[in-house]
Amino acid sequence: MEFELDDDLIAVEDLASQVFGALATVERVVEVERTEGGFDATLWKALADSGLLGLALPESAGGADMGMLGLTTILQQQGRRVAPVPVWSVVAGAALPLARFGTPEQVERYVPGIVDGSIVLTGAFDGNPGESAALTAIRKGDDLVISGEIPSVPWAPGAAGVVVPVLCDESVAVVVASADAPGLTVTPVSVTGQTADAALRFDDVVVAAADVLPGDGTQITEWTRRRIRLAIAALQLGVCEESLRMTAAYTSERMQFGRPLSTNQAVAVRAADAYIDTEAIRLTMRRAAWLIDTGREEEADAAVLVAKWWAARGGIRVGLTAQHLHGGIGADIDYPIHRYFLWGRQLAFTLGGADASAAALGDILDRAPSIGAAG
Repeated sequence: MEFELDDDLIAVEDLASQVFGALATVERVVEVERTEGGFDATLWKALADSGLLGLALPESAGGADMGMLGLTTILQQQGRRVAPVPVWSVVAGAALPLARFGTPEQVERYVPGIVDGSIVLTGAFDGNPGESAALTAIRKGDDLVISGEIPSVPWAPGAAGVVVPVLCDESVAVVVASADAPGLTVTPVSVTGQTADAALRFDDVVVAAADVLPGDGTQITEWTRRRIRLAIAALQLGVCEESLRMTAAYTSERMQFGRPLSTNQAVAVRAADAYIDTEAIRLTMRRAAWLIDTGREEEADAAVLVAKWWAARGGIRVGLTAQHLHGGIGADIDYPIHRYFLWGRQLAFTLGGADASAAALGDILDRAPSIGAAG
């Protein structure tokens, strides 16, 4: 494969950079965190109006059919601005599985609204590797009655609903649960990245058969988790890129003992290690996106976990390096680099940290050692 973006993806990168750069300034991000609940509705509308929210979706669902390479290109630019909008959880966690597995009626009901920004559906596919569902359900005729609790769902406050797997009759079903359904309680929670998350409690919530995705729920869940993990890696890449750029600028301008801080060998070596970690995230993430877009799901399963491992382990190292090389100002919560540190840690542990990703990868390679040999 080629690790460089083609002309179409470069155009996407430029457009995303312009939108995020114009609307997700440091001052605006702080304002959204402090006064708007961590969700920038203005930026979300701009992303919809520019066509970026539907970019990864198939043309049959109103998208541009640019797949995971298109989505990861957008997310990389979002990460550079730590922009408080739910691109990864809405597109990878809701729109993509609905477009791929939903009935024509489900697609028509939800996907156009996601693309034009009028509907926010978030995905709730977190959990330990190998865990199929956090919620349980019993059948009531053709409907499902769901109970249980998810301690933290990204971007759930203000969302119209959540796409979530549930365990029913020893099998998994993936459903669309409306946020205003009787028995569903949405409680905002504070998270490391300061974004809009909430705990969801289901007390005998009835989900109609029309909101249950057809097909094997376990397959849908793993298909979706694969794309979410990759989306998180792309977002982490942008966070690391900008953290490294800001650190390089700061250490080049900061004078110590009559010379720039960056000329000290210890500083240069630490920054070089962070650069290597960032490039490792980039290469593994793009390879996994390419495998998915070319239909090589079996190979992509392992490749995505490799990318997620680098996003977790390498992402934390880059964040620590950026804070350390900024000195005392790196610990100032009002200084921009601190926000990148928080986002990096949040992303590192979302849908499994480095150790969990490595364990899941080991299970895959143990079952199919030829995948590891081919990689």
